[in-house]
Amino acid sequence: MPHDVMPKPATARFHLAQLNVATMRAPQDSPEMAEFTNALDAINQLAEASPGFVWRMQDETGSAADIRLFDDETLVNMSVWEDRDSLFKYVYKSGHTHYLGRRKEWFEMPSAPHVVLWWVPAGHMPELEEAKERLLYLREHGPTQHAFAFKKHFEPPVSAQPQIS
Repeated sequence: MPHDVMPKPATARFHLAQLNVATMRAPQDSPEMAEFTNALDAINQLAEASPGFVWRMQDETGSAADIRLFDDETLVNMSVWEDRDSLFKYVYKSGHTHYLGRRKEWFEMPSAPHVVLWWVPAGHMPELEEAKERLLYLREHGPTQHAFAFKKHFEPPVSAQPQIS
């Protein structure tokens, strides 16, 4: 069960939540996965130190490596960011990029969307089931304001009252 960690104070009405899932090519404790597994703490620390980072899902040990959503072979990562640009810079323009470029070594290439983004009211920490619903929605309906991706994204809602779906 994810451990509740207080997010950084909100400075905007909405933040961007993200979930990504990846199916491992080998068991998590195998030699084939060791380099990835050993880098997780550094990757998480890099995220937490990145401008715009708000919160990440983790268990009581500070890791998300043992949290599962679909099956035992699928790792999950969920975090909240101040905005799309902050998340984009972390994913594609930081030390994270080195590991992203090597993902084929550790993970099966997905046949369906494996990353989903959605806006949440500032201060909201998404639950795993909420994230799963967003990913399944994206897979079934394609990108919409409800669930989208980097390539086809949507701006935060402009409604007077933030809505949690």
